[in-house]
Amino acid sequence: MHAWAATTLAFAARPPDPAHVGEAMWRDMWLKRLEAVAPSVHTWLTHRTQDAYWRSACVREDYGAIRAAVLADGGRHDPYRDTVLRPVENLPPDRVRGLIGPWSRRYPDRGLPPGPAIDFLQETLRWWDHWLRDKKTDVLSAPPSALVRDGRAPSGDRLQRDPRLLGGRPRLALPLGDPGRVRTPGRPGAGALPAAHGIDAGRFFPFGNDADLPPDQREEDARSACFEFEVAEETWVLGRPRVNLRLTSASPRGQVIARLCDVAPDGASTLVTRGALNLSSRHGRDQTVPWKPGTTENVVFDLHGIGCAFPAGHRIRLGVSSAYWHWIWPQPGSEAGFTLDPIDSTLELPVRTRESDLSITFGEPEESEPLGVTVSAPLDEPRPERLVLRDVAAGTWRLEVDPDHGGTRVYPRRPRMHGGRTGDVHDRRVGPAVRPHPDTDTDTDTDTDTDTGTDMPSERRTPVPRNALHPVSPGHDPRPP
Repeated sequence: MHAWAATTLAFAARPPDPAHVGEAMWRDMWLKRLEAVAPSVHTWLTHRTQDAYWRSACVREDYGAIRAAVLADGGRHDPYRDTVLRPVENLPPDRVRGLIGPWSRRYPDRGLPPGPAIDFLQETLRWWDHWLRDKKTDVLSAPPSALVRDGRAPSGDRLQRDPRLLGGRPRLALPLGDPGRVRTPGRPGAGALPAAHGIDAGRFFPFGNDADLPPDQREEDARSACFEFEVAEETWVLGRPRVNLRLTSASPRGQVIARLCDVAPDGASTLVTRGALNLSSRHGRDQTVPWKPGTTENVVFDLHGIGCAFPAGHRIRLGVSSAYWHWIWPQPGSEAGFTLDPIDSTLELPVRTRESDLSITFGEPEESEPLGVTVSAPLDEPRPERLVLRDVAAGTWRLEVDPDHGGTRVYPRRPRMHGGRTGDVHDRRVGPAVRPHPDTDTDTDTDTDTDTGTDMPSERRTPVPRNALHPVSPGHDPRPP
C-alpha cells in the first residue's frame, strides 16, 4: 500500500508539458497542482473498514449492476486472481467467461516467468467478434473456464459452471488435531512466532522479474506453526481453501496468516496459496471488533483461489503465523500473538475428481509490433532486486527492494511541433524497509523518481516512521476487487 501510494504521488506531481500548455503557463499550473496533491495513503488510512469509500469501487457489492458481457482473466500469481472466480460464480453463465493461468501481473501473451505464453489476443478477439460484431464464434460453447498449466496444476483445465467445481463443490475437511498427522519442526499451538516471518513472501505485485515469486518456503515454515497431511494419491484442489482456527488472543488486535504449501519428498516447500485475516475484522470487513484478551474464538477465512495437483507421495503443509512482514504491517500489541488449538481447527480443501480428457489447448501468441520503448543501462552499479540483510547482534532485518527492471525505461510520446521526440523516464526504487524486533518497531520509506524528458524531474520520498500506520487491516489492498 505504501509503495503504491508513493508511486501515484509521483505520477500526480508531474509537471504539465510546456509543449501542450505553453511556456508561460506550465510553471504556475504545476505549482497549483503541487499545492493540491496529497498522498493517497492518508485517505486510505482514514477508511480502515469496508465502508462506503471502498464499496463504491467494489464490483462484488452488486453483481446485478453488471450488464455487460465479461471476459475475466488473471494470473495465478496475481493477488487479484479471485476477481476472475467471483464473476464466474455470480454472473449469468451466458455472458461470462474466466481465464486463469500461471502468469504474474502481466498479460498471458507476454511469455514472462513462470509462463507459458498463450494466444491471448486471439482469445479476446473471438470474444469481441461475438459481442461487438455479431460474428459466429465458439466463445460460449465452452463453459466458463480457467486455464492452469504449470507443473503443479492440471494441464489445460477448464472450470465449468458446475456446483462441484466452484463455490458448491465438495470440500475435504482435514482436522489439524488428528493424532495420526505428521507435524513439522514448527511450533504447533504457538502464535507469537519470529517477527521475520514473511521475508520470503515474494513481491506483492509480481511482474515476471527473477526475484518476484516466493522462494522455497522451508525457512518460512520454520517460523510458523505447521501441520502436514500425507498425499496418498494425486489430489486436485480447485477453488478457495478455507481455514477454521480456534484461537486464544492475548491482545485486542492482531492478525493471523495461513500458507498452504506443497512439500516434495526431498523436503522442498513450494507456496501454493495463502490468506490473512485482521482479527478485529473477524465478524466482517465492514466493522472493527477488538478481541477481548484471554478469550477464545473460532475464526474462519478463505485463502486465495488456486488450481493445483498435489502429487502422490508429497505432503500438504499448512503454516499458521501471527506476522507476515513486509506484506502486513503489524498492529500494536500483536507481538503477543495467539494460541492455536489444533483439536478444534480444520483445513478445508475444494477437491475435484481427476478427469482423463484434458484436451483444451491454446495457440502460440501473436503480437503486433511493440512500441518503441527503450531501456538504458543504469549508470550506477546494478543492485539486487530483493536484498535481505540480517543484523544478528541488533536483532534486525532489513529488506531492500529495487524493481529497476535492468535500467530506465523511456516511453515514446507524440512528437513535438518541431519534430523532436520526447519520452517518459521512470526509475522507481522501494526501500529500505527496516524490520527490527519486536514486531511493532517498524519503519519504511519509498523513493519514486520520474523524469518527463523535459529537464523537469519529479522525485518523491515518502518515509513512514514506526507505528505510524497502526492499525492497518492485514492484506487489505487499497484498490478493491
